[in-house]
Amino acid sequence: MTARAIGLSVVIPVYNGERVLAHTIGLLSAYLTTGQSEIIIVENGSSDGTLEVARANAVDTQNVTFHVLQSDKGMGNAYRRGIQASSGQRILLTADDLPFGIGDLEQDAELMPKPPVVIGSKAHKNSITPRGLTRNISSLGFRILRKVLLGSKVGDSQGTLIVDGDWLRKMVDRFDDPGFLFSTQVVFAAEQQGMAIVEVPVILAPDEQPTETTIKLGDIVKMARGLLALRSRRSDFGSTPEGLPTL
Repeated sequence: MTARAIGLSVVIPVYNGERVLAHTIGLLSAYLTTGQSEIIIVENGSSDGTLEVARANAVDTQNVTFHVLQSDKGMGNAYRRGIQASSGQRILLTADDLPFGIGDLEQDAELMPKPPVVIGSKAHKNSITPRGLTRNISSLGFRILRKVLLGSKVGDSQGTLIVDGDWLRKMVDRFDDPGFLFSTQVVFAAEQQGMAIVEVPVILAPDEQPTETTIKLGDIVKMARGLLALRSRRSDFGSTPEGLPTL
């Protein structure tokens, strides 16, 4: 019997997430009840029982196949590992605590035709994401840096991403940041290649409490350096992968 094509791959990097992971798996499994999907959990250097929780709760259903992998520490490293192992027509890059619940997936389901990149965007005017003043200022500062240094028109490059699977798998080796700038690299490449990008509103999950950021001056300097390095690779990111039509 021929295996049915995977419509969606959900890639979840998890670091010390034993407290939230079982709930996340249950919520996704309960939502993904049509078609065929896969959930790829990538544990990356946890010091708690994350790996055991992942293996205990990653139980295949009629519609969802699970994969539990490991990577070096760092969100970018985990995303890269998960993307390389994926087979879905579309790939969701999200966090282990599903900060927006399944709202980003619900918003994406309403879009026809499907844009190659959909962002669950905290910057969308209709998003409800209460955060502390300092965190809001730091997010705005990062957005300004992206606009000035990269010419980016995207409001939030750090939201959840739902991306064309073939494109992302062919591009993944170019996305080499081991940490939080990985998703910014993805968005930058999509912008450089003229791909349609749609930002959809999200609502912060009820159990997500607004907190102040721990970002320090040194982190801001690191962000700027990372964006400058990204700008220097504009031609690399702007080149469409061979064998793919322009999206």
